[in-house]
Amino acid sequence: MELRHIRYFVAVAEERSFTGAAARLNVAQSPLSQQIRKLEREIGVELFIRTTRSVSLTYAGGVFYERMTSLLGDAEQGVDAARKAARGELGKLAVGFTGSATYELLPTLVRAHLDRYPEVALDVRSDLVTPAQVQRLLDGDLTVGVLRPPVHAPGIAVEIIRHEPVVALLASRHPTTNKRELDLSDLRNEWFITYPTSPPSTLSMLMQEACERVGFVPRVRQEASDSAALVALVAADMGVALVPASLRHLGINGATFRPLRSPRMTVPLALAYRDPATNPLVRRFLETARAIVRSRENVEAVPTVPHHDEDHFSITM
Repeated sequence: MELRHIRYFVAVAEERSFTGAAARLNVAQSPLSQQIRKLEREIGVELFIRTTRSVSLTYAGGVFYERMTSLLGDAEQGVDAARKAARGELGKLAVGFTGSATYELLPTLVRAHLDRYPEVALDVRSDLVTPAQVQRLLDGDLTVGVLRPPVHAPGIAVEIIRHEPVVALLASRHPTTNKRELDLSDLRNEWFITYPTSPPSTLSMLMQEACERVGFVPRVRQEASDSAALVALVAADMGVALVPASLRHLGINGATFRPLRSPRMTVPLALAYRDPATNPLVRRFLETARAIVRSRENVEAVPTVPHHDEDHFSITM
C-alpha cells in the first residue's frame, strides 16, 4: 500500500466524487479510479459505494478513512520534521560554556539561538573548564564547546571567535585597589587562587607563564573549578587571581577588578566541535555564535587548524 494511494482515497472520500478528487489532485479521473480499485483489491475491502450519481463510503471505508487521515497527518508532520532537521531547525544540542562565557556570553547566545530556532532543544552545561569540555566532546556528551584554547585532541576543530584582556581580580579591601592599573609584579608576594592545574586549564597556564616572565613563581593557595567559586574565594581575601575581563559580569560583592599595565595579556574564546558537515544543528549554532560575537565586538571569526600547536594566549611585556 503506497502513501500515494492513501492520498487518492482520502481525496475521493472528502470530495465524494471521483471527478472532484481528480481535479483536486491534478490527475486524470480514469487512472485515479484504477488506483482506488487496486487499493480495494490489496486490502480486500470495498471502500466506496458507487452509483451513477454519487460516491459514498462503506462502513469499512469510513473506519479506514478515520485511520488514514491520521496516518497522512503523521506522514506530513514526519516530512516537515525531516526537512527542519536537515536545515538544523529541529533536534537537541548539548553545549558547554567555560566559566567567564557562562556569565557573559551564554545568556545572549542561548536566547538568540532559541529565538532563531525555537524547536531546537539546548542542553546547556555551564562553567566547564577546557579539559572537561574536550573530554565530553570526545565522549559525545557535548556537541559544541565554548572554551579557552589550546585544545590538542584528535577530531576536535577549534575556531577562535574572540580575544579578550586578562585583568587582576582582587578583594575590594586589598591595598593595591587604590591604583587604577597594576603591574603583575605588584602581586609577587600574594597568594593566588587559580583554575585547576591538573589537567591544566588555559588560565592556570597563562598565570604561571606570566608570573615567571616577570620574575616570580606564583604561590597557589587554592584551586577552583568554577568561576563563581573562584571570585568568591578572592572576595573572601584568600588570594588574588588573573581572569578574563568578561568575568566582571558575575558581580560578586567584595571583589573588584584592575587592568594590568604590564604585562598586557589576552586570552581567546573559541568554539570547539566535531566535524559540523554531518550535523546541521552544529552548523546553525556556529552561525549564531559568530553573528552574536561580531555584533557585540565587531570581531571576525578566525578558523584555526585542529591540533595546531601554538601559544593561544598572548603576553606582551
